Amino acid sequence: MANSPTVNISLVQGDITAQRVDAIVNAANPTLRGGSGVDGAIHRCGGEAILAACRELRAGRYVKGLPTGAAVATTAGRLPARWVIHTVGPIYSTGRDHSGLLASCYRESLRVADELGVRSVAFPAISTGSFGWPLTSAAEIALMTVRTTVTNVADVRFVLFTPEAYAAFQRAY
Repeated sequence: MANSPTVNISLVQGDITAQRVDAIVNAANPTLRGGSGVDGAIHRCGGEAILAACRELRAGRYVKGLPTGAAVATTAGRLPARWVIHTVGPIYSTGRDHSGLLASCYRESLRVADELGVRSVAFPAISTGSFGWPLTSAAEIALMTVRTTVTNVADVRFVLFTPEAYAAFQRAY
């Protein structure tokens, strides 16, 4: 089953923290405490409100951390978005196929967006930084998953930080 015909998928090379959308997706780590790459940038730019909301999640439902492939929302703090949807991507492995978990990050993020009534979402290239997922494969999985997930989100934007990431998503698009 495909998205509604009104969904718009676009690619942008730039900084996800500057996107004016309803929700920004964070390629988080399981601790929800910030880190490097997209995760660190979102926490730095969004400020203490994001970390405080993540601490609250860790003290309650996610005491053991956010599972790989799952997604949860917090405030966006000082970011121009209203929400941050945190999802934990899988670490790439040549010995095991974790593509289902990577697809789950996109599906679950869209599910959370729908629960929040979000109409526009900005995604990074989940798992392609320190988690080592090859860009070409990640782009194919991301685009295929978003294209085939039923959602009420009208605008899905992939915000790619590097020219290499943008080119990989452009080829897969």
